[in-house]
This record gives sequence, C-alpha cells and structure tokens, in this order.
Amino acid sequence: MALLVLGSVAFDDVRTPSGYRERVLGGSATYFAWAAATLVQTDLIAAVGRDFPDEFMAALRGRGIGLDGLVKMADVDTFHWSGRYGDDLNVAQTNWVKVNVLGKWKPLVPPAWREHPFVFLANDAPQNQLAALGQVTKPRLVLCDTRDLWIDQDRAGLEEVMRRTDGIVLNDGEARQLTGERNLIRAAHRLHALGSRIAIIKKGEHGAFLSVDGQGFALPAYPVAEVVDPTGAGDSFAGGLMGWLARGGVADRKALKQAMLAGTITASFCVEDFSLDRLKSLDLAAFERRMEEFRQFLSL
Repeated sequence: MALLVLGSVAFDDVRTPSGYRERVLGGSATYFAWAAATLVQTDLIAAVGRDFPDEFMAALRGRGIGLDGLVKMADVDTFHWSGRYGDDLNVAQTNWVKVNVLGKWKPLVPPAWREHPFVFLANDAPQNQLAALGQVTKPRLVLCDTRDLWIDQDRAGLEEVMRRTDGIVLNDGEARQLTGERNLIRAAHRLHALGSRIAIIKKGEHGAFLSVDGQGFALPAYPVAEVVDPTGAGDSFAGGLMGWLARGGVADRKALKQAMLAGTITASFCVEDFSLDRLKSLDLAAFERRMEEFRQFLSL
C-alpha cells in the first residue's frame, strides 16, 4: 500500500552540543517521508523555492519518495528554520523562521494519489491540512501533526482538522498547551473529546504514549548511546509509525502498538547524526535488526 504525506521541505540551521550545520535538508515531511520509505512507498505533497538545490531533489528521488506533488516555486525561497539545543536535547530553541514559500503555497494532490488509503498531515498550517484532506477520496486512516504556532494562531482550524481525521500525533508540550492538562493521561482524554479517536503523545527520550478510545499504551525510547541532533526525531517517529501501518494495511489497536515500536526505531536512527545523515544508511535490514534488539530489550 502507498502512503501520502503533506508537510514542509526545508532548510535547517542547527546547533547542538555536538556541532553546527547550516542549510541542511530538513522539514517535517522530509523526515517523515525518508523514514516511512524504509517500509512502504511514500508520496510527498510539499513546496520548495527557487533556491532548492538539485542535489536535494535528487536525494529525495533516490530514496524512492514520490515527488509528483512537490512543487518548486520560481518567485520565492524555501522555508528556512534556524534553531539550537542546549544540554536538554528535548527542547529546541528557535532562533528565527523564514516562512518564504509556505506563505504562498496551496497544496494540490495529484489525481493518481487521491485514493491513497493512508494519509499523514505533517506539521503545516491547518488550512493547508484541510485543503489536502479535501482532495483525498478513500482514506482508511488519516493522522495529523501540529505545533505550538498553530495552537496559538489557528486553534479553530486545528480543531477542525482533529474532527475530520482519525487521530493526532504531537509532543508532550504541545499536548499540554492544546488541552490545558499537565497530566498526559488526562491530556489524551481531552484530545479524544476534541475529536481525535487516536492520540499519540511523544515524550522525547522518555518514549511515547498511545491512547485509542481511552485505552492507553506506553513505550520507552530506544536506548541511543549518543544523541547528536534530535531535529526531525518526532517526524521520523511518525514516518515509521505510519509506514508500518501502511505496510500491513491494518490500523487496529494491536497494529498501532506495533507501529509505535516501528516509529521508535526510525526515530532512534534519526538522532544519531545531523539532518538525514544517519537515516541515509537506514534500510529494511538495519531497521529489522534494531527492531528485534528492542523487542529483546523490552522482554520481561
């Protein structure tokens, strides 16, 4: 089965205790698609600007990611984020954001992709998420992501997205901000009340929490020896999760629990180097080896 993702393709400037990288390939949809493509055909809806290099386009194409929905706009630059991490690698500090192409782009889903059964609306403006959602015709499962910006600036739009999708994936800070609940179990129940039957709350190095119709499941993070750059870890987690579900074609509670495990594995590769550098070497064999290692780690 094929998987469809809407989101951003971007330049990132990132500083962590391990070093600094400038104008590396980033963006929510980039990390998601790269991770998901390990498991299933993944097709991308996004926009870049006139300054987006051919080598980055070639890298995405070489990964096997479908690019018929990636628009290159000639009169504006690519979305660009600059951020840094201190000793607490769970918290990114934004230096600045240049919205650029995202301020003009309107998503268009190619006709051949409109019947994709699995859809992920990665971090983007709620109006873009709704526009893409309105163009898919037979989705079996649709999950969405968000961030603090949209919670603050377009809560009504975000809540509409939540009502029209099956579930939401967000980090613990965003869950608390959106629900007003400090306790994550209560936060998950509030997310259900807002329309999300499935609520997945990411907790960084502390793992992730799944709630389906009020029934919970918690999973620790894979024990990575050295975290180099956590940028994109949450998007890589979502990519592994949705890739697993699309690969199996099932999205019941049992499948979701296994998908949480898959997402944890893809995220663990992401954080081991800057940008996509570690994910570039991720193939199905490496994924399956680490998956088995983690299962053994979890056994009682």
